[in-house]
Amino acid sequence: MSVLIDKFDVFAGGFWLTLQICVLAAIGALILGAVVAVLRISPVPPLRAVGTAYVNTFRNLPLTVVMFFAAFGLPALGSNADFLRIPVLDSLFNRLGTDLPYFRFALIALVLYTAAFVCEALRSGVNAVPAGQAEAARSLGLTFGQNLRYVVLPQSWKASIVPLGSVIIAMIKNSALIGFFGVVGDLSATADQLTGAEGYAFIPVAIGISIGYLIMTVPLGALLDRIEKRQAVAR
Repeated sequence: MSVLIDKFDVFAGGFWLTLQICVLAAIGALILGAVVAVLRISPVPPLRAVGTAYVNTFRNLPLTVVMFFAAFGLPALGSNADFLRIPVLDSLFNRLGTDLPYFRFALIALVLYTAAFVCEALRSGVNAVPAGQAEAARSLGLTFGQNLRYVVLPQSWKASIVPLGSVIIAMIKNSALIGFFGVVGDLSATADQLTGAEGYAFIPVAIGISIGYLIMTVPLGALLDRIEKRQAVAR
């Protein structure tokens, strides 16, 4: 178990990199998932079809497959992959020191995959809003966008927050795959480095990696339990 102390800086570095990609992926997935959710409930049939196709595709694909295409398909585009570079994100990556090989592609994979589940969590919250609320808004002359912004989404958020939290927790655990697809320095890659290259025993290293993920997921799970209890009391 001495590896936990001797290599604490290595574990801490892996934890920090994993935390960064989880936070960025969560933000991206929430934004993209909200857009797809709007498409899913849109009154325009082609838009609903696009949203449905997106959700059915990514929700039914293993994350390993999505990660594989992101890690090996996108880099194959070479110079044509410049469209993936966003100035704001480039600046953020440079400040965080995380613009590492494959970091961007792993982030894209996590966002695309998780957004499908975020969409369904948001849609479940929208479905929890009584239909009469939306009908009343339409009778007042509100457009679809105004109906969503002022009536439906503010009410659906409370019903969606616990499912959304569960999706984010699942995403944090799913991020363990990124180390096997080229991202250097995250918790999974740290385990591979310590057990493979440096010859440390697997069990102590696995315990250290598990502690890192538990630090991220347990507090979030406790917060969700508290929110769920408060919502139950409010009802």
